[in-house]
Amino acid sequence: MLKIAIDAMGGDNGPSPIIEGLLLALKKNKNFEAIAVGNKEELLPLIPQKFDHRIEIYDCNDVISMSDSATDALKRKDSSAYIAIDLVKTGVADAYVSAGHSGASMSLATLRIGRIKGVSRPAIATLMPTVDKNTLVLDVGANVDCDANNLKEFAIMGQVYAEDVLGIDDPLTGLLSNGEEESKGNEVSKEAYKLLEHIPNFAGNVEGNDIFNGSTDVVVCDGFIGNIMLKSAEGVADTIGKIIKNNLKRSLVSILGAVLMRKVFKSLKVKVDYAEYGGAPLLGVKAPVIIAHGKSNAKAIQNAIFQAVAAAQSDLKIDIENRLQQYK
Repeated sequence: MLKIAIDAMGGDNGPSPIIEGLLLALKKNKNFEAIAVGNKEELLPLIPQKFDHRIEIYDCNDVISMSDSATDALKRKDSSAYIAIDLVKTGVADAYVSAGHSGASMSLATLRIGRIKGVSRPAIATLMPTVDKNTLVLDVGANVDCDANNLKEFAIMGQVYAEDVLGIDDPLTGLLSNGEEESKGNEVSKEAYKLLEHIPNFAGNVEGNDIFNGSTDVVVCDGFIGNIMLKSAEGVADTIGKIIKNNLKRSLVSILGAVLMRKVFKSLKVKVDYAEYGGAPLLGVKAPVIIAHGKSNAKAIQNAIFQAVAAAQSDLKIDIENRLQQYK
């Protein structure tokens, strides 16, 4: 039986949505158990007695807040994040999920769980919606400065994750640049292009709009560009939603039209809702680590846990290590 270690205290809204999401996940998936790390007095009232046999509480009182430094996480051995990561490191748990301090989770996972052989830097990946599928983009924040070899590793890790966890056969991979031509890009991306040419299913350079048109399955960039892209996309989706709402209220005809199109709007909301994807995997560490948004609701936590379970059931670590060695 798989065990998922959960930092139950790290989210913006406390343990309530995290435990609620855990309960939803447990109801829908009978193939895992959980270790909820946090203040026992706060967690116990949130857990119905019928789940006692599937949820173990690891009591601790220290929580790494969003305002704390990520480097302090390594010194805070009694914090919920440190203990949950250590449960994975020691083999007590198979995967880690947190909606807490992302920098702390990345630092702890990299230094405590350790990197997969051949990985110089782990990367955060995220799913971006397209019309009929999703595009996996990495890195979106773990590494501000990258060299060409880092980008090559990201491409390989992204391909393996797409195959093993997302179930995509022969995922097509693109390198994010300011033009499709091989000559476009900065010096790092041009060098990375030459390295990626030797990897199967490399589609060449792609532009920002290609992330959302579904032309490739995996898009690779450094964490500086990737994080700006992610935050821009979130902002655009939020603004479009507000524009639609404001315009629908302006006339009776608009309101009637909205009623008739409610299924379309519902489908659009599902596509752009971060809760549908749960969290972002930190690829390149020896065990599955899923970093959820700080404001995650119960649905987002549920889906983050599902990602962790799917990754833990796969051969992700072995396959990444073998693929990196193959294209060294």
